[in-house]
Amino acid sequence: MARAFQALLAVVLISAISFQSCLVNANFYTDTYFNWGAKHSHIFGNGEDLNLVLDSVSGSGVQSHKAYLFGSIELLIKLVPGNSAGTLSSTGDYHDEIDFEFLGNSTGEPYTMHTNIFTQGKGNREQQFKLWFDPTADFHNYTINWNPNAVVWYVDSIPIRVYRNYKSQGIGFPDQQGMQVYSSLWNADNWATRGGLVKIDWSCAPFRAGLRKFNARACKWNGPVSIYQCAYPNKANWWTSPLYKQLSWDQQGKLKWVRDNYMIYNYCTDYERFNWQMAPECSKPQY
Repeated sequence: MARAFQALLAVVLISAISFQSCLVNANFYTDTYFNWGAKHSHIFGNGEDLNLVLDSVSGSGVQSHKAYLFGSIELLIKLVPGNSAGTLSSTGDYHDEIDFEFLGNSTGEPYTMHTNIFTQGKGNREQQFKLWFDPTADFHNYTINWNPNAVVWYVDSIPIRVYRNYKSQGIGFPDQQGMQVYSSLWNADNWATRGGLVKIDWSCAPFRAGLRKFNARACKWNGPVSIYQCAYPNKANWWTSPLYKQLSWDQQGKLKWVRDNYMIYNYCTDYERFNWQMAPECSKPQY
């Protein structure tokens, strides 16, 4: 997935939710590195805070040193305020990929939160939402909980999307390779805002997105042996607990509330785009 942030901020495998065991704080100094635009970014606050910056010269991006297979990835994010049309903020991975992306706006208009999942290079599973709060006013928690049964996207502990494992029925699921965490801010004004009609106003630059308290409660990828080790049901692999195989009734109610009131696009209902040849998972229960 391309990465940028001018009105687009993307974060891959990043989310937050309250789990039974304690969270393990990662540190931007020790657990991540700038993969581009390092001069446009800086880490501060004892390594707990990071700013990504975009101007007319360059955007910036950061990624984790480690790769993971299953677990929880969370990040607190504060998006670019004001007129951020054309910016993209996202996190994602290659081959297999799980995304949060935030498409910038014109002043006074809401951000679009874009989600997607790729399996073995196949994507086109986009779902988009408007948010029920101002994501530029404060930090909010974005979490991805990924286990052998499903991928669940959370915003402030509220589930917004579920992608269930139907691999036994020939439907792709990301369970065969580790993924690193990426976050970036870049210029995506060729498509991000109203299909590229609204361009970045560089007089508003530099654009800054804040990241805070990166947490990876996840299984470290150590090569193919991890396919078995990370999926084996035991206490250390907390994500294999029956508790995480299915959303609770309360979580299902919150999921329905978000999807009924804030979802603005679902690939499973875009019949014209796919010429009525819909993805097989669209006919399967997801939660």
